[in-house]
Amino acid sequence: MNAYVQQIQRGIDFIEAGLDESIDLRNVSKAAGLSHAHFQRIFKALTGETLKTYVRSRRMAQALDLLLTTDRRVIDIALAAGFESQEAFARAFKKAFGMTPTEYRALGHGNLFLKKLRIDEAYLQHVSEAVSLEPTLVVRPVTAVVGMRTVFYGVGSEKNNLGEELPRVWDRFLARHEEVDARVPFPYYGVVRPDLEDPDRLEYFAAAGVVGAPAVPSQMVSLELPAGRYAVFEHRGEAKAIDKTVDYIYATWLARSGHRHTWGPDLELYGTRWRAQGADSVMHYAIPIAS
Repeated sequence: MNAYVQQIQRGIDFIEAGLDESIDLRNVSKAAGLSHAHFQRIFKALTGETLKTYVRSRRMAQALDLLLTTDRRVIDIALAAGFESQEAFARAFKKAFGMTPTEYRALGHGNLFLKKLRIDEAYLQHVSEAVSLEPTLVVRPVTAVVGMRTVFYGVGSEKNNLGEELPRVWDRFLARHEEVDARVPFPYYGVVRPDLEDPDRLEYFAAAGVVGAPAVPSQMVSLELPAGRYAVFEHRGEAKAIDKTVDYIYATWLARSGHRHTWGPDLELYGTRWRAQGADSVMHYAIPIAS
């Protein structure tokens, strides 16, 4: 795989430089120094998506940024994203995100949609070895959990402190998890949702499932996870690489799946195969979806 990474990266660089212009996909292959057919096969094998889908999703990601960070007209953003009209852009946007571009701009919440990470060797290795490219679709019942809360800045923020804040809240919770009455041993939950007080932050709970309505220990909170349909992905290896799995889910799988996020909480599921350290650890990441 690694022999092709630099060539694929040259193609990615060509795409990034031309997102505001019409991109001939054959010129992407030429910039990479590969035949068009060969480049497309290697690109799909490494990333899990087609070249055409990747270009479209990168332009949509750029459109999300422009909607939030500029006052450019929606029609201008639509044309820059490769759409023939504002109406076509609005239809595609609503199908993907459940709201119109104007509604998204008014909401002003950048954490609803993750930005595509720049494709590099580490990311390519991760999606080819450490994440299930297709999820298991399940219906989950209402679930009560009790745990500890924190807030953090995610991978889409310049203030990203995910790597520092999440281990801290888990250390605090696991030191006291036996205080949670009527807890269910497995799985334990990491619950992720937007922070309503600050649109740049995310809210996170390290928690255990519980049966009934037990008393909540001091400095902990109770939370009810809604019932619904979820896409559940397997994540292999250490939990610290979960951001790459989440990026794949949002920026690749969700964009081509025909499903949309309901904007309920995402769930990290820590079961019997999870290990605090080691490449043999397995956990799951679930997002709530609607068709």
